Amino acid sequence: MKDYGLEVLEQYDIEVKEVRKVRGAFLCDTDVGELLLCETKVSDKKTAGLERLTTHIIHHGYSKVDSMWMNREGEWITKAGDGTRYILKQWFLGRECDVKKEREVLEAVRNLARLHKIMKLPEEEILEFESNDIRDEFQRHNRELRKIRTFIRNRTGKEEFERVVLENFEEMYAWAKHAGDRLAESGYEKLVARSREEGTVVHGEYNYHNILMTQQGIATTNFDHFANGIQASDLYYFMRKILEKHEWNVELGRAMMRAYQDIRPLPEEEQEYLAIRFSYPEKFWKIMNSYYNSNKAWIPEKNVEKLRIAIQQNEKKKQFLASIFSFHL
Repeated sequence: MKDYGLEVLEQYDIEVKEVRKVRGAFLCDTDVGELLLCETKVSDKKTAGLERLTTHIIHHGYSKVDSMWMNREGEWITKAGDGTRYILKQWFLGRECDVKKEREVLEAVRNLARLHKIMKLPEEEILEFESNDIRDEFQRHNRELRKIRTFIRNRTGKEEFERVVLENFEEMYAWAKHAGDRLAESGYEKLVARSREEGTVVHGEYNYHNILMTQQGIATTNFDHFANGIQASDLYYFMRKILEKHEWNVELGRAMMRAYQDIRPLPEEEQEYLAIRFSYPEKFWKIMNSYYNSNKAWIPEKNVEKLRIAIQQNEKKKQFLASIFSFHL
């Protein structure tokens, strides 16, 4: 980050005692507590929506969110001399959720369920920020997978990565196609319609980086990707990230589902939606897409390892899906 950020701080009615750089932002010790100054690419319209959302959450008794501070001009976004846009947020002293500790993982799941119960805005305020249509996303990803397979087939002198792809493509693609077919036959449209009617909001990037464990409890940050959508999407995203690190451990997955549903029970259609999202070979698609968009003349050994892990983990994910959701190909 450029030091224009320090110039930006002068545009706020705060007394700054100390500033230090942290992961692309400025952490500020001020007379009103810890604040974080960070660059933003969020539009003015979405910034106004973000302010309405965090205010709504705080008014419903959840105070530990990174709400924004206005500058002296009464605006949420402050421009530096070079045109870079900044926002100043409330911040919290703590550390990221430790994904190796089951207790903290389950605390984070319960925290998400509590947030979801209050993350609702009037339909007219939220509809302009809609989540992506997952049907379109699956179809697009499947087209990309087929295109990459064709590309690899036509290459001469195939690398190990490419040979592993071709050896395992049929099975991995079968899961991808099945997920798309099941989603099309499911109650997905009803879930989308209900989310619109109820004005339900998703965080959009609920992962351990955005969950801070403080002495006063959990703080949730970075709502920049909020949207109107099916709230089980947040649970899917968080659980997938955690379970990939825990080899799709069935008992941990069951405990996470139970922790969430103790606070916000999931209707049958949302459970089906979750199972379908889990069944899609997301990691395989990401690795394939990264390969296709990179320099194919040299494929790092670590990419071959990542590919093999994604394929091996798919076997464990099958057991997870069968045990938790009675879901099979």
